[in-house]
Amino acid sequence: MGRLVPAVTRAFDILELFLQGDGTLSAPEITRRLQLPRTTTHELVATLTARNYLVQVPEQPGRYRLGVRTYQLGSRYAEQLDLAAEGHQVAREVADTCGETVHVALLEDMDVIYIAKVDSTHAVRMVSATGRRLPAHCTAVGKMLLASLPASELEARLEERLEEGPLEAMTPNSLSDPEVLRAALAEIRILGVAVELQESNPDVSCVAAPVRDRAGRVVAALSVSVPVHRWSEDRENELTALATKGAGELSARLGHRGGHPGGHQVGRPA
Repeated sequence: MGRLVPAVTRAFDILELFLQGDGTLSAPEITRRLQLPRTTTHELVATLTARNYLVQVPEQPGRYRLGVRTYQLGSRYAEQLDLAAEGHQVAREVADTCGETVHVALLEDMDVIYIAKVDSTHAVRMVSATGRRLPAHCTAVGKMLLASLPASELEARLEERLEEGPLEAMTPNSLSDPEVLRAALAEIRILGVAVELQESNPDVSCVAAPVRDRAGRVVAALSVSVPVHRWSEDRENELTALATKGAGELSARLGHRGGHPGGHQVGRPA
């Protein structure tokens, strides 16, 4: 683990003080409880207030309470927990039906993070783990999520990643050419599903469908992964239907009621 940054540690120490008592504190109280220099306390409190992690209590001059940003972070955390829990239940149902490995993943920048996984019942199966991060352009779930971004946001994320260097190729089939990737994502937008043919693993193919929240935003994708020796056109069609049905079920659990606003939008559950 890297070196801890003292200023960041102190800022979190301040925020955690507000979990105690009535939830309001003054700068002198913070200084006393944490044994910090008075100047350091005022600088940290001013920074946290400017970023809306703290706010001054109107009726109590000189006292602070937690700001709206802490509520937003807590709400986002709760949403992800709900999505992970519901995603695992739906993934289990899909896996029980097809006997293959099922994942639910989120998009972060140009990567996907797997938040739910149910293993195949077959002896030969995909090896993966929840919490794993992979380049989105190399996976079915990632391509589904990238295709669901507004065009301007997709280009901004892609250009930012390209500034770091060429897109990674995990296998010879990976879509590491930006123009090829753009064309593939355009087709995915039309089809509403994404297929990965040995692009992140030379022995595995996948199909993925979008998961929407109650506002119609794409917040995740659900995929079914199959070793190539069990992959065929008929199997692809069968698993596409299962992934679409599973993603629809998960969307319903998140409050989606069918149909979605024009265009595509990736976000979080509202």
